[in-house]
Amino acid sequence: MSRRNVELALLALVGVAATVAYASVYAARFHDLRRDSVVTGVIFLVLFLVIHVAERRYLAQADPYLVPIAALLSAIGLTEIYRISPALALKQGEWLLIGVALFVATVLVVRDVHRLDTYRYLIGALGLALLAVTIVGGTSVNGARLWVRVAGFSIQPSEFAKIAIVVFLAGYLNQNKEMLSVPTARLAGVPVPPLKYFGPLLVMWVLSLFMLVFMKDFGMSLLFMATFIGMLYVATTRIAYVVAGAVLFAVGAGGAYQYVAHVHERFAIWLDPWHTAATSGYQLLQSLFAIADGGLVGPGFGRGYLLYSNHVPTVPELQTDFIFSAIANELGLIGGVGLILLYLLFVWRGYHIALHAPDGFSKLLATGLATVFGLQSFIIVGGVTRLIPLTGITLPFVSYGGSSLTANLVLVALLLMVSHRSLVVEAGSSTERLRLAELS
Repeated sequence: MSRRNVELALLALVGVAATVAYASVYAARFHDLRRDSVVTGVIFLVLFLVIHVAERRYLAQADPYLVPIAALLSAIGLTEIYRISPALALKQGEWLLIGVALFVATVLVVRDVHRLDTYRYLIGALGLALLAVTIVGGTSVNGARLWVRVAGFSIQPSEFAKIAIVVFLAGYLNQNKEMLSVPTARLAGVPVPPLKYFGPLLVMWVLSLFMLVFMKDFGMSLLFMATFIGMLYVATTRIAYVVAGAVLFAVGAGGAYQYVAHVHERFAIWLDPWHTAATSGYQLLQSLFAIADGGLVGPGFGRGYLLYSNHVPTVPELQTDFIFSAIANELGLIGGVGLILLYLLFVWRGYHIALHAPDGFSKLLATGLATVFGLQSFIIVGGVTRLIPLTGITLPFVSYGGSSLTANLVLVALLLMVSHRSLVVEAGSSTERLRLAELS
């Protein structure tokens, strides 16, 4: 069976799962079952079939598993958002439509990811500009400055900035990896290359501090710094960079903890939510209660204890930051672990693509995209389960939010382009070897 046929079969299964999940919520809400649930499942499937058709035309050799995984995560997210608020689910569906359009546009415009390498400095500057706009003109929500309001819409520029910066870093590190691998001096006892090549590490550290101090968001700051360190390690295989980067971030986070009130509060809630159970610790504690209430298997979609009698969520911001808590409440421990496994499978496929990429830029790009996706998933799940301090970033494909949904569909498109190019180059190399063998 061809790769695209495997993908089509998996998408059909996702469509059935989405229809059943939506019907379950609909039946629980209205004590009735109508054809609306089937129609909704068909519409959802059609949107991802548009992506599938675009792949058949332009990315025939791309990985067959990434799109079905993204579709299943989106189906789970839409179902849970509909459970919380049908109006928000409708808006999320509209954003999904826009995301599909952006996916297709990315494939049509970029075609070959190496075109991005040509414009890496311009793309990197665009990523920094998006963060600067957020810092200067952003709106604070729950203490963190992550949103920009434009024409009545709230946009999270950092979701697109993360992709732009990964593209820049992939090009820069691929071009300078040899110089970065050769230490010529020492900084605090750590061997480092010349400052002109080591400078980006310091720049990323300063950028992460700016995000921590001015955007007041520990999660996004950690995401950017950790992604850079991971890509730097892949490019150079020097563990010293990992240690130095971790120390630099720890120093910066420690300073922010001491002098930035919002960061200090987030750490205080993480360490002892019971101390402020009626105020700032309330949200996290309710999240833990919701997860615990789900038990092993949960009551099923539409039957969890997520809403009060007046349809107010038991956990504030349930549809965004705490969507994992809602899923764990309704699907139990097994459902929560299953969701985490989907993210691990996505990241594994991303690293698999990176491993088989035919050139340094493609390897680093796929590594960076898979890393930023996996780290973002870990940071938000870790926050709502009190493994790490709570942050305001979204759970990819699942949380309510148009910026996150559309940006992650662009991320999938870029990974698929790397995957497609790898097999095309491999097939071309095999043909060339065969031609030379025939000539000899």
